[in-house]
Amino acid sequence: MTTTLPTIAWIGLGIMGSPMSENLIKAGYSVTGYTLEQDKLDRLVAAGGTAAASVAEAVKDADVVITMVPASPQVEAVAYGEDGILANARPGALLIDMSSITPQTSVDLAGAAAARNIRVLDAPVSGGEAGAVEAVLSIMVGGTQADFDEARPLFDALGKTVVLCGPHGSGQTVKAANQLIVAVNIQACAEAVVFLEKSGVDLAAALEVLNGGLAGSTVLTRKKGNFLDRRFAPGFRIDLHHKDMGIVTDAARTVGAALPVGSVVANLVASLRAQGDGGLDHSALLRGVERLSGLPVTG
Repeated sequence: MTTTLPTIAWIGLGIMGSPMSENLIKAGYSVTGYTLEQDKLDRLVAAGGTAAASVAEAVKDADVVITMVPASPQVEAVAYGEDGILANARPGALLIDMSSITPQTSVDLAGAAAARNIRVLDAPVSGGEAGAVEAVLSIMVGGTQADFDEARPLFDALGKTVVLCGPHGSGQTVKAANQLIVAVNIQACAEAVVFLEKSGVDLAAALEVLNGGLAGSTVLTRKKGNFLDRRFAPGFRIDLHHKDMGIVTDAARTVGAALPVGSVVANLVASLRAQGDGGLDHSALLRGVERLSGLPVTG
């Protein structure tokens, strides 16, 4: 079947990348993927995609290259060097980085890519694994209006709220703010859970009514089951939220914005990671509150 849709190279098939790339395949896009784990490549092929043996092979014929990797060092590793995206993507290609990295890394990447006639958007996402699977992610984008407009149909196959936030790096700045709000919200929910349980209240009933009022949030809706059942299999790992809190703390310091509550929560995330919980979901902030409250740690 012939198609006018752009061909996609997808680099990074993790918790978020796998379902996102599969949603593009469902939307009719031709997707060639590369990642380090063979089982993730097998999953892509089973979904109708094509596996590549390297970054260079994946990107060489692609109209659009999408990266979804853990942090700035991994973005730089796949973008630069003789085997990287910039050296092997065709001139005129659009590189969309959907990882959560520092705003400065995005600005630097856009500059380096422009020298090779490759356009760049930074487009980090919020919504976690469930949002990725359901294609209801919030996508915050930095770059030019023309490139954003070109990429919009692709974004619409991945998310529900898609907004151009400003020039290169703006998407990452908004994502940093998102991660600040999410971490503080999870911490507040965790403290409420321990307070409610120590008070002898029916936790399920309490969370139901709280979520129906002003205290309700997407965080509480998504994580209520984690709190109730002490299930902390990662949708978004503490390790990654620790990285993100470092990004927002550093960026806020650069612009002179105070984060009094955010700084405390950043330390609580770091503490949880230091106690060996880095691989758990960020809702495991509950475990930190349990420790501080003299309760046995669960989950």
